[in-house]
Amino acid sequence: MSHGTAVSADPIMLELVDEDGRTIGTAEKLSAHQAPGRLHRAFSVFLFDTAGRLLLQRRALGKYHSPGVWSNTCCGHPYPGEAPFLAAARRTAEELGVAPALLREAGTVRYNHPDPASGLVEQEYNHLFAGLVRTSPRPDPAEVADTAFVTPAELAALRDRGTFSAWFPTVLDAARPAIRETTGAAAGW
Repeated sequence: MSHGTAVSADPIMLELVDEDGRTIGTAEKLSAHQAPGRLHRAFSVFLFDTAGRLLLQRRALGKYHSPGVWSNTCCGHPYPGEAPFLAAARRTAEELGVAPALLREAGTVRYNHPDPASGLVEQEYNHLFAGLVRTSPRPDPAEVADTAFVTPAELAALRDRGTFSAWFPTVLDAARPAIRETTGAAAGW
């Protein structure tokens, strides 16, 4: 209960890691993304429908980082001490209102991607996950502006005319072997 006093939100903390993904500390979310960036744990999710189409999201315009751009199904940061798999499932439900089916690990990738528009830096040790989605997304408008299910050809066309997150090509390429297993060779991923 608030007794007339302002309630301030606790800062969101990220787990800092070394080059091998071992936890070495924590940092506040925004400070970890300010240039030159601090290496921290992240996750990226790729969900597909039964036709093998990838669920993309366009990030909400109110996001502090990479607003309005297209990206993979869901991405984010585990809380310190939270397992990346659990964080991926949690955030997918929070952002898109769906529960991933058959979610599986798809490897890890380390990258350093500056965002020229904001000046922020994605310096991440990213845990990748691939799975299926069997229900229609119900996105939280504070997180997601739009969604689309795309084939590889539709993704290529969208990339020619739309803007994507700086990390999207890197995480997609790193997750491709697990994506192929998830969707089957016929999907063309």
